[in-house]
Amino acid sequence: MRKLDLAADPVDLTAALVDIPSVSGEEGELAAAVEAALRDQAGHLEVARSGNAVLARTSLGRPSRVVLAGHIDTVPVNGNLPGRRDGEFLHGLGACDMKGGDAVMLHVAATVVAPRHDLTFVFYDCEEVEAERNGLGRIEREAPEWLGGDLAIVCEPSNAVVEAGCQGTMRVELRTTGARAHTARAWMGRNAIHALGDALALLAAYQPRVVDIDGCTYREGLQAVRVEGGVSGNVVPDAAVLAVNHRFAPDRSAADAEAHLREVFDGYDLVVTDVAAGAPPGLSAPAAAELVGAAGGEPVAKLGWTDVARFAALGMPAVNFGPGDPTLAHTQQERVPVEQIGRCAQVLRRFLG
Repeated sequence: MRKLDLAADPVDLTAALVDIPSVSGEEGELAAAVEAALRDQAGHLEVARSGNAVLARTSLGRPSRVVLAGHIDTVPVNGNLPGRRDGEFLHGLGACDMKGGDAVMLHVAATVVAPRHDLTFVFYDCEEVEAERNGLGRIEREAPEWLGGDLAIVCEPSNAVVEAGCQGTMRVELRTTGARAHTARAWMGRNAIHALGDALALLAAYQPRVVDIDGCTYREGLQAVRVEGGVSGNVVPDAAVLAVNHRFAPDRSAADAEAHLREVFDGYDLVVTDVAAGAPPGLSAPAAAELVGAAGGEPVAKLGWTDVARFAALGMPAVNFGPGDPTLAHTQQERVPVEQIGRCAQVLRRFLG
């Protein structure tokens, strides 16, 4: 088992984490290394294991608790291992999403031994796959006491600025039916694909909301993402499906978002296939305001869905704060600026210490 030096430069620690493969479902080696390092080098922390997730926390009797969370899994390898450093960037699978953030968390866990807040660190598995396998969900079911606190910081890549809350996401299918006929006698059938025309026109003309919440601007979206239908090159299709993804601001609940889509697509057979509520920014919470002050600059809205929503559902304000550009996540060119790794570690040490 490879040994991790938690007191080392967080950039070097990031490189060490990148070089331990941890594709979703195969995080065992990395989880073992993280657990061993925390037990050996962070004696001030209680450490526990949940599957391939590692948990650690202080119990100092502080009046508030901050939870820091990061997933340790990655998408599949794509010719981007081992990692390499090239000037101002560290390249490699997971460098951005999100082993840079994990390294910052591990460094803080080992070096901030007398924090102003009690701290909980959650290094969890299976974030990059279907939601039912997500390690946070398992921990919530089996050990919910580990997830309570006054603020959650998810160290997903955010370009080293505070990204507050997150959008909700909903996927729906519009289903149309028709009647088959030979295309030479098309008037004898009803084309189910043609029946989607009005819905596509509605989408093309749709004007999404732009919503300001706590000074953060959330931009909603409504996009067709898949069209299915057709029987053969000479048959009028009798069934078609249009899949639509709605990204909605956190001032809407999932029920509100569904009601909105049913109004937009009135008259269509609409089926919700997936939904995850968003998370409000929560910047008025004292601990969140302290973090913003330590980070400097202006917080921005998270345009996308992250696990901050899971913490918001538990009644906690939650933000994203980590090194790396999220647009590089899951790409072969994944990399993280070494300056951002150092900056995030510095900000969290200032905030927590």
